[in-house]
Amino acid sequence: MSDARSTGDRIQRSPGFEKAARAGHLGSGVVHLLIGYITVRLALGGGGNADQSGALGELASRPGGAVVLWIAVVAFLALAAWRAVEASVGKKSDADSGGVTDRLKAASLAVVYLAFAWSAFTFASGSGKSSGQQNAGITARLMESGVGKVVLLVAAVVIVAVGIYHVYKGVSTNFTDDLQGGVGRPVRAIGVAGYAAKGLVLTGAGVLVAVAVLTADPSKATGLDGALKTLGSQPFGQVLLVLAGLGLALYGVYAFVLARHAKM
Repeated sequence: MSDARSTGDRIQRSPGFEKAARAGHLGSGVVHLLIGYITVRLALGGGGNADQSGALGELASRPGGAVVLWIAVVAFLALAAWRAVEASVGKKSDADSGGVTDRLKAASLAVVYLAFAWSAFTFASGSGKSSGQQNAGITARLMESGVGKVVLLVAAVVIVAVGIYHVYKGVSTNFTDDLQGGVGRPVRAIGVAGYAAKGLVLTGAGVLVAVAVLTADPSKATGLDGALKTLGSQPFGQVLLVLAGLGLALYGVYAFVLARHAKM
């Protein structure tokens, strides 16, 4: 165990590795800013998919977008690797090497950023697809069996729980514990709005997965994009979509703050 801790310490003390991992937060920020932009565009009558695939596709369509995506692949992989090391030996900034909960959270984040890296890779290589359509296809296949339906319902509960946690983390301002040094009022306001908006959208996405299973309609399980478009179809939907888009964009801005001030 001491050898693993020693190896982890050496890895975490690498300035180059830390900078590459912090760049992963920049990539997350760009993705969320684009999701926010697409959401507002939908509110104003435009098109697009307001989710990770839509954001990456938007980026891929711009001049130089492929180069940016390849850089994002490396950055996301670095951040995933950093979280994997944390899951193994604890945070560099924690003298007690972190508790079980912290390590499980780090492992979960490693999986999330690995998925980000894969998505960025598919769009950088020209094979990216709509995640909403993929989600609906996976849901349809799982709904063919009783076990698959149970898996989907468990996934729905997990997604809703993650969404509620994001809302709680924002409203309680617990996100400030992730930052080094003092936190100014503007950063606090950005974090509250960003976490609350993302949490509410994730909660909606989880609810749609449950609805898809209970109504035997896999087309409803279309992730963030489906949740946002469902929101837009409600009374005052245009206003709600604009607010959701601005909130998701603020989450992206907060990711830029993490890139500079996150405890690593």
